[in-house]
Amino acid sequence: MQDVLLALLAKEPSHGYDLRMRLVAALGPLGEALNAGQVYVALSRLEKAGLAVNEREDAPVRGPRRKVYALTASGRERVAAWLAESAGPRADVSEFHLKLVAAAESGLADPLALVAARRRELMSGLAEAQHAALAHDTDSEAGLLLEGIALRLQADLRWLAACERTWSVRAPRGNGGGSG
Repeated sequence: MQDVLLALLAKEPSHGYDLRMRLVAALGPLGEALNAGQVYVALSRLEKAGLAVNEREDAPVRGPRRKVYALTASGRERVAAWLAESAGPRADVSEFHLKLVAAAESGLADPLALVAARRRELMSGLAEAQHAALAHDTDSEAGLLLEGIALRLQADLRWLAACERTWSVRAPRGNGGGSG
């Protein structure tokens, strides 16, 4: 969660409640279980690590003054590195979804480029699973496992196609490199 919070702060300084609401909005029903305390604990850790700083907001419209968190230069570097790293073979769909949201909000990475990189990873894994399946009887335990792996990878690839459709519509227009 820390990397996602840093990416959200890359867009603009914010307070914990706003960050939590942005996460809940991005995750939909899955975000309902997100405890506000988790956000504040993560923000405190980011501050201690020198990745974020906080100040009290100036003259709030109503209510008490809140801590407003902002990204440090080190925090911006960490976000850029996180966005550039591979999702890994066991990446959770919601984690990758948050990475796409964070990339778009921060402006530090192109969600479509992340989708393309993830597709390449999954295609490679699918090819490996299919190659291994050829060496096993489809009725064996190993064959059944390999079929399950291939089916999961195929489902993830279909989900990435849906991500690509959605993020293509949201992509900024006229940023060089093509018509649109």
